[in-house]
Amino acid sequence: MKVLLLTPPTTQLNTPYPATQYIKGFLRTQSIESFQADLSLEMVLEIFSQKVLTEIFEIVDNQDIEISENAFSILENKNEYIGLIDPIIKFLQGKNNAIAYSLVQEGFLPKASRFEQLIDLDEAFGYLGNTDKAKYLATLFLQDLADFIREAVDEHFGLSKYAERLGRSATHFDDLEHSLKSDYTFIDSLLEKRVKGLCQTHKPDLVLITIPFPGNLYSALRIGDIIKKNFSTVKISVGGGYPNTELRSLTDPRIFSYVDFITLDDGERPVLNLIEFLIGKRSIDQLKRTFLLKDSSVFYANGGKEPDFPFSKTGTPTYDDLNIDQYLSVLEIANPMHRLWSDGRWNKLTMAHGCYWKKCSFCDVSLDYISNYQPITANLICNRMEQQIQETGQTGFHFVDEAAPPALMRDVALEILNRNLKISWWANIRFEEAFSSDLCQLLSLSGCVAVSGGLEVASNRLLELMEKGVSVEQVARVCQNFTDSGILVHAYLMYGFPTQTVQETIDSLEYVRQMFQLGIIQSGFWHQFAMTYHSPVGKNPGKYRVKIVGPKEGGFAQNDLYHDDPLGADHELFGKGLSKSLFNYMQGIGLDFDLQEWFEFKVPKSKISSNYIENYLNETFEELNWKSKKIYFLGKNIEAIKVSLNQVQINYRFKSQTVEMMASKKDWENLFILLDSKGQNLGLMDKKIDGPWLDQFFVSSLFEYLRANGLFLV
Repeated sequence: MKVLLLTPPTTQLNTPYPATQYIKGFLRTQSIESFQADLSLEMVLEIFSQKVLTEIFEIVDNQDIEISENAFSILENKNEYIGLIDPIIKFLQGKNNAIAYSLVQEGFLPKASRFEQLIDLDEAFGYLGNTDKAKYLATLFLQDLADFIREAVDEHFGLSKYAERLGRSATHFDDLEHSLKSDYTFIDSLLEKRVKGLCQTHKPDLVLITIPFPGNLYSALRIGDIIKKNFSTVKISVGGGYPNTELRSLTDPRIFSYVDFITLDDGERPVLNLIEFLIGKRSIDQLKRTFLLKDSSVFYANGGKEPDFPFSKTGTPTYDDLNIDQYLSVLEIANPMHRLWSDGRWNKLTMAHGCYWKKCSFCDVSLDYISNYQPITANLICNRMEQQIQETGQTGFHFVDEAAPPALMRDVALEILNRNLKISWWANIRFEEAFSSDLCQLLSLSGCVAVSGGLEVASNRLLELMEKGVSVEQVARVCQNFTDSGILVHAYLMYGFPTQTVQETIDSLEYVRQMFQLGIIQSGFWHQFAMTYHSPVGKNPGKYRVKIVGPKEGGFAQNDLYHDDPLGADHELFGKGLSKSLFNYMQGIGLDFDLQEWFEFKVPKSKISSNYIENYLNETFEELNWKSKKIYFLGKNIEAIKVSLNQVQINYRFKSQTVEMMASKKDWENLFILLDSKGQNLGLMDKKIDGPWLDQFFVSSLFEYLRANGLFLV
């Protein structure tokens, strides 16, 4: 049995989407032969090449259609675009850095509409940041070309999605079927050649296609269409985020003209059962969470009795087969936090399956990928990190958890430090109060460079209604702790939650403005609340005082729900202003503007005082409750030199420096009790040390000095 794993166009350019690597890593543990390919990257590299770009311009030259002035200006400069495309792609792959000096020179690049948003490069990147300036300009260059292709060649094309309109809220299969039965587009024809080549080379028995987003659905089905027309014996199965959320109530059989199977939730056990079925070792009824066509009707097979594989037993995700040196590092915005998603390549790992909180009312908490929480050990996580470093040569990691647990993050940080791994990493979190100043400093020491988390509506009433488990003030304190530790913070922001008023929307923006002004968050993104079928709001709209008004079920996708919100604002009005304000805040612009400046209609004044967050942070402090924490000392080779009868000089190494301090002999004796015989790391609670002297020690000047130089209570 040979398996081909495919990521369809288009997803992301800077690093592989984390799906096929997980399944290939699992198949390796089962000794099943497989090959993976990222068609998202491969198609973009083919389209943005001198050869294909020349073909695209010839097509537009020879067709009798009206194009916009912007597209016409690109067509007029086609020779410039054709001549520059290959060296620019190599530059974005990190293989042609010398061209950066030319890219930043005025007049070197042709410019279309994307350059109208051009920022002050010297202010954004400084006078020595030629590579970053050039990367930003090269990204605008690619975006101009993508706009041209979408307008003049293929209306579905995008750099990070393809035909998303067809997949979004597709309750009926009609539009998809119409497009799939139409003549191949130019992009389809390129895809056909590539899919045929992969199948001819690898001769798979089974093709597994991940569909993470609506913007991958059409491409995935087109791949299935190509395989069925040319390799009729090959079986095709799809899985991933889109089927897991949208296709759980599937009844329309037409999709099975393009695929043979659709699996739900974690893919390891369903895929293994499917392989066993295809080689005759089990019946259809013994498949696991699998849709298929049976007697011309949709049949859901879920009779497999074997449990899912524990997250700790699924193997290490592998990048084998993927051309990781060919990914493009694009820079869409100068903001240092926001750029992490598209600039640079990150190995993808997960600390824990599911979410340890799983209460947020807007989230799909009823589905397995949220509800089935399974953490793994710090030791196993670091083993997987070391395997990926050896395989890829890359030391950057993005933990793609729904929300990484603070205690596990602590343990991972300590394991990283114990192994002396020199890495950079970032993760998605909840803004838990557990992220104390000490924990944030410890995470930073281990290589954590950024976190992203949900501030959401930035309204305490609404945060309580959505059962987020945080307050605006708590988020501000945690963000300050991260920022003070040198860790960048991205905030997911939401507007339009049920019953949210105009006043609450404006007050939320004011909270966000203050956090940017104080520098405690560096990046963010507003999105409008979307009610989903699998969320608590979708399942019990009356509790949130809204009414579901559609869409009608059509036998295909079922996820997004339309609703009336009689107590809330006209939420659609606010999207443009909120996005505009945030785009400027991320670049340090307009932080002193009246909030009215961002809206084209009258909005009320905020009821939040302009220094509310600053006052809160200045007037409230973290409580130090050492009895509920562990103490870790990261200093090395500690020793004490007697200076006088009651004074000692304490010396040790922390980071790359020698730390020297004076302390009383009593304080030194108390400290030594907390350390192991070598004066190194120790968990206080593990030793079960107690006594009245500890309370005195934790308010001593020695303790405060140590906390700033290698001692952490977490």
